Amino acid sequence: MTSTTSTGTRLDPVRRATATVPLLREHALWGEQNRRLHDEVLAALGDAGIYRMRVATRYGGLEVDATTLLRTVVEVGRGDGSAAWLTSVWSICAWLAGLFPDHVQDEVFADPDTRVCGVLSPTATAVPASGGIVVDGRWQFISGARHSAWQLVLAMAPTPDGAAQWPVMALIPLSELEIVDDWFTAGLRGTGSVATVAREVFVPADRVLPMPAILQGQYASAANAASPVFQAPMIATGCVSFAGTAVGLAYAARENFLERMPTRKITYTDYAAQRDAPITHLQLAEATLKAEEAEFHAARLAAKVDERATTGEPWTLLDRVGARAALGRVFQLAKESVDVLTTASGGSSIYETVPIQRAARDIQTLNLHALMHPNTNYELYGRVLCGLEPNTMYL
Repeated sequence: MTSTTSTGTRLDPVRRATATVPLLREHALWGEQNRRLHDEVLAALGDAGIYRMRVATRYGGLEVDATTLLRTVVEVGRGDGSAAWLTSVWSICAWLAGLFPDHVQDEVFADPDTRVCGVLSPTATAVPASGGIVVDGRWQFISGARHSAWQLVLAMAPTPDGAAQWPVMALIPLSELEIVDDWFTAGLRGTGSVATVAREVFVPADRVLPMPAILQGQYASAANAASPVFQAPMIATGCVSFAGTAVGLAYAARENFLERMPTRKITYTDYAAQRDAPITHLQLAEATLKAEEAEFHAARLAAKVDERATTGEPWTLLDRVGARAALGRVFQLAKESVDVLTTASGGSSIYETVPIQRAARDIQTLNLHALMHPNTNYELYGRVLCGLEPNTMYL
């Protein structure tokens, strides 16, 4: 899908993302060592229209469909897993910001390249105040916080009747939050997923939405109400956003393996060329098929999101948990694909200058994410298939 900005400029984010791959690969090691994206990478992603993909066209955004989003993230993932993950996060967070009242969006997207980060864990508290709420708390794993202007935070707040607590989502400028540099990790180092802290931060009421309402598709934007992009459930939308990173990493590992293969032998054997060994044929075939299977599940989910947005067909409970199951499957298959090629890459692949070891660490890190974890998502899917109620609100 090619989109048109408010200035009439036509952008194809997939093609432009592909063009950034050499630059992303060039700076991937720097990003890992410095635990953030290089400035040239940030600029290149901006020039490619990456930050605008899920921003409404009235602000100069691209408002791309789910399939285009997925294909774009896959291409970024071929270049750098950290850049792809941040693309995923900024895309879903821009989409979430598009659910807020229109005058709030006017402020957030005054610059259509504004980056919004966030997390779904309600690890803060909010108390009512005149005209809004006051938020206190800390959030971990805030990917892209160093490169973002706004953060979507979740906090536990009293329900309107005061009888219970429920999670609310609020938009807060990063300038009002404290950054804690705790991002020293095994993988996805370039994402700079630091912690942030709110200390008695006042948030106006129009920048607060109840999380249950969001999960039920009750949004506050009038201008986006008719847009197909904003018709899908939040979790299904997020699943598509995140799936592309895994697929991109699987293809990146395969490309790096093929690039190194002609110069490699299998040590302590008679194979002077790795490509001549039957085990290599089996490994490469298995890894390729697993990567393609991962892409199949991701593409099928994206197509479903796009189709339902167009037809208006409602999402059943099984559809919703099926999106979680598909996401888990994508990440499991992508990890298995990378693992096969990592095993086949030999001792020389452990050096930090060899991209496949970074892809292996990045995909392992992603598989530990609570929303992507295959076992958790499979259990949820199977639970509903057995006729039981889901044990999560994140559907």
